[in-house]
Amino acid sequence: MDAAFDLSTVWAFVIAFAVFAYVVMDGFDLGVGLLFPSLRAGEERNVAMNSIAPVWDGNETWLVLGGGGLFAAFPLAYAIILPALYAPIVAMLLGLVFRGVAFEFRWRDPRHRALWDVAFAGGSLVAALAQGIALGALLQGIAVTGRGYGGGRWDWLTPFSLFTGISLVLGYALLGATWLVMRTEGTTRELGRRMAFRFGIATIACIAAVSAATPLLDAAFAARWFAWPNVLLTAQVPLLVVLGSVLFFRTLLRGAERAPFLLALGLFGLSYVGLGISIYPDIVPGRVTIWEAPSPRSSQIFMLVGAGVLIPVILAYTAYAYWVFRGKVGADGYHCAG
Repeated sequence: MDAAFDLSTVWAFVIAFAVFAYVVMDGFDLGVGLLFPSLRAGEERNVAMNSIAPVWDGNETWLVLGGGGLFAAFPLAYAIILPALYAPIVAMLLGLVFRGVAFEFRWRDPRHRALWDVAFAGGSLVAALAQGIALGALLQGIAVTGRGYGGGRWDWLTPFSLFTGISLVLGYALLGATWLVMRTEGTTRELGRRMAFRFGIATIACIAAVSAATPLLDAAFAARWFAWPNVLLTAQVPLLVVLGSVLFFRTLLRGAERAPFLLALGLFGLSYVGLGISIYPDIVPGRVTIWEAPSPRSSQIFMLVGAGVLIPVILAYTAYAYWVFRGKVGADGYHCAG
């Protein structure tokens, strides 16, 4: 009993970490794609693309780890969630495919670069929107019948899920804008600064709106936030969001380059903590807990050994790549160490 509890909790945190790592690392390069139409064709777009070129294609590793971990560690939850979210998940994967293909072909097929730029921006938009919609659909609840999905094919599409989709698009655009501020120079950096201010306002407004609506979706969500003495801890999250928002705009207006990006990541992290507060210990919110959906204990132990080896390796080569390609990016793609 205790071992099963511990393993389920550990795997829940492993999956949560993998998903958050994906959001952080793929969020800013999806955001760069979302900002692509605002950049002038030529040098600005080339600089923006070069800024993410060394790191973008390793980010889906975390997405695979999160999805594969869910399938292996919590097969019942996987069997319920996947049929409920087939449409947005397939849309996300197609968006990532178009984006990845466009990333490679825009350099090798310059005659059709305008077409590949559209595919890059469009794929980024579809992937980001689909991820947000899937999150909203999961939060609002999935119909369960017996041990399987019991809803219809369009249950994922609601005003709330569309709003969370738009919110994530705006949030990714914020990460992309602050990334450009940190990694580029000249007109590209200044455009990123202007966009960061606009998308910062929009993102914070969306965080407030989604945070206000989420406790209304399920009485259990409200209890986890407002029941005594939980509220003494949970109240710190919105307070930290307010503090982080003030610091974000203050550093942005003062011309800082790294702090806005780090503070934007902090806002994402606080939002993720808020999501965890709302749903934990459920893995299918309001329907199935992490202790009702695990795979056999021996399977969880076997996979945990593999994860314990692979995750540090992934973190190490990812950190090394960011270190090697640190600094500003020029039009020729050269990274100046700094």
